[in-house]
Formats: sequence, structure tokens, C-alpha cells
Amino acid sequence: MNIEIPKKIRPIINNAHQVALSVFRPISRKYDRAEHEAPKELEMLASVLDGFNEGDPESSAGATRTGKGRISNDGTVKNGANMSTCLGAMELCYGDTGFLLAMPRQGLGNAAIAAVANDEQLKRFDGKWAAMAITEPGCGSDSAAIRTTARKDGDHYVLNGEKIFVTSGERADCVVVWATLDPAIGRAAIKSFVVEWGTPGMELGRLEKKLGIKASDTAAINFVDCRVPAENLLGNPEIDVKKGFGGVMETFDNTRPLVASMAIGVARASLERLRELLAEQIEYNYDKPVDNCSAVEAELYRMEAEWEAAYWLAIRAAWMADNKQSNSLEASISKAKAGRVGNAITLRCAELAGTLGYTEDELLEKWARDSKILDIFEGTQQIQQLIIARRLLGLSSSELK
Repeated sequence: MNIEIPKKIRPIINNAHQVALSVFRPISRKYDRAEHEAPKELEMLASVLDGFNEGDPESSAGATRTGKGRISNDGTVKNGANMSTCLGAMELCYGDTGFLLAMPRQGLGNAAIAAVANDEQLKRFDGKWAAMAITEPGCGSDSAAIRTTARKDGDHYVLNGEKIFVTSGERADCVVVWATLDPAIGRAAIKSFVVEWGTPGMELGRLEKKLGIKASDTAAINFVDCRVPAENLLGNPEIDVKKGFGGVMETFDNTRPLVASMAIGVARASLERLRELLAEQIEYNYDKPVDNCSAVEAELYRMEAEWEAAYWLAIRAAWMADNKQSNSLEASISKAKAGRVGNAITLRCAELAGTLGYTEDELLEKWARDSKILDIFEGTQQIQQLIIARRLLGLSSSELK
């Protein structure tokens, strides 16, 4: 792994950083107070990102358009879509995590489509804003426990069930729904379907009121005899018991490093702001042993070290995806580390800033609230540790629960 950021990605990072500072932060507090109000400023920004993607589809300027890497004949990486997406997301979350999640046509469902769709589906759903619906009442991080059913009926599948905590569920054009073809078979029968809003039987249940990321809508969606065209099943419609639902889980190999990158971005924002607030009290000296520093200075250095460890773990997982290397273990490691570190850093920075960290005079308290979800969705801390243990020990889900 070459730890130098590719030259073609640097303009994306710079542009995203400018968006974070000049577009996101000035309106961040406004939409934090106006929960469920769609940020109209993001429409124009999304159109600009669409133009970037059309001009250079291999460099993925979009926020969450992860893709599969392609390797050229000489073994070098030709497509760095996962890498550029993660680095872009870091910068945008340096501004506001909720805005990244609310960006039109940049939903987590788009990453799911990129991960498992065939060529025809990629072309047909290009330009669609796709949310992703996995979680159900009584079925959180254990995706294998999904109870939403998809019954084949001629040229359609009939979906029945309820999905909750769907990010951008109301505003998106369509929703990637995880459902089982046969509950008796287990995880091998779980498939993902693209269901477009306006399909009969698909109903908005409610919008959630949340601790953070209030600029992003989080919906509950009901499916009652919802008929979905068979061609909207992503990937292979056949049930492969030996493979399990690995095809569907490829989505997480793409999105977990992405969520890790989001946590890294908001944590960096908190660290940098705290350094600015304490600049008059602390003279930073990285040559001095940490045990000879003041308690606050030493804690800042330790948080920065934890942040950098999380950063390189996420970059590593994204790099592996671009090189078609199996990264399920690394994706979970990066998500577990960044989710925990990001939440700890933002909370501690708010505390160390004193009264400024607790009031709305600063964005520190908002970043602390926003960061919590990044340790929860796409698999909680506990689920990531369980997956890591299974991978390292070579045990199946039935052998290690």
C-alpha cells in the first residue's frame, strides 16, 4: 500500500474541504434547529457533483458513490472510486455529517447498487438517489434476522414488512430494501431490491426525531403487498446456500470504510477546533515526551494518535476494495476503530472546551451529537467486534454468536 494520496484525488479533497467550510458550516446550525426541513442549498451542490462524475467517472467526486475497482494488465490500480469517495466524505463531514447524508443522489443505497448490481441495472439506476433499508423492529445489527419477505409472483416480487431508521428514506427517489425469499432457509435467501417511491404498497410510516444528523431525514417505511419488478432484484436471483448472503454483504465491504471516514472527518473537525480554542494556553511541542506535558496537552496528543490510526485503517480498507482484494475483515476493523474513536474524540473535545463546548456558541456540541450515529449504523461496535473475531478465528456465525 502506497500511503501517498494519488494526485488525481487531491482536487476532490480540496474541493470537498472548501464545500465543508464555505457551504456546510455556515448553515449547519440552521438545519440542526429545523429538523426534517430539506436543505435547499444541497440541490445545487449535488448538481455540481453530478457534473464532476460525468466528466471523470473513474474519480468519483460524489459523496457516497463507491464502486468496484478495476485492475489494469500491469497490476496497477486504474480506478480509485472507493478511495476518493472515502477521502471526499472525510472532508464533507469536516463540515457537517447530516448534510453529507442528505446529499441528493448520493445515498447509501447508491453504494449498495454499485456493489452488487449487474451492468444493466447500473445503467438503469444511474442518476437515481437511493436510500438503503435494512433495519427492522426487533432486527437491528443482525442483518441475517430480517423478516421482510419477498414472494415471487410472475414477473414481480411481492414485498411485505416494515423497515425503520432508513437514512434519506423520504427524500430519496428509491429505496434498496433487504428482504428474504424464504425465511426457512435463513441468511442465504436474503436479497436486495430497488423499490421506487410511488410503487403501490410502499408507504411512509413516520420520520424520526433524532439526537444528531438532523438535516438528514430518517424514515420508517411499510411494505404491504408491494409489487416490485423482478428485474429490480440486485445481482443473482438464485439462492446459493453455500455462498450464504455474501453477495448482499458486499455492500458493507464498501460502506463500512465510508462510515469510518465520516467519523474520522467529524473527529478531525473537533480536534482542530479545540486546538484553536486552547492555542493561548498550550504551546504544542511534538518533540517533548508526552509524560512531560500538561494533562490537556498530553490528552490532545493521544487523541491525535488514535485519530491517525483510525484514518489509516479506513484508507487501507478502501485501497483493498479498489484492488479487488477481500476486505471484509479490514472494513469491520476500520468501522469499529473509527466509530469508537470518533465518538470518544468529539465528546472529549466538547468537555475540554468547557462552557463553549456545551453551548450553541460553538459547533462542538453538535459534532459530538452527530458522531454517535457513526458508531451505530452500518453495524454497531459490538457487531463489528463479533465479525472481526469470526474472521480472525475462522469461525462461522453459528459457531461464534
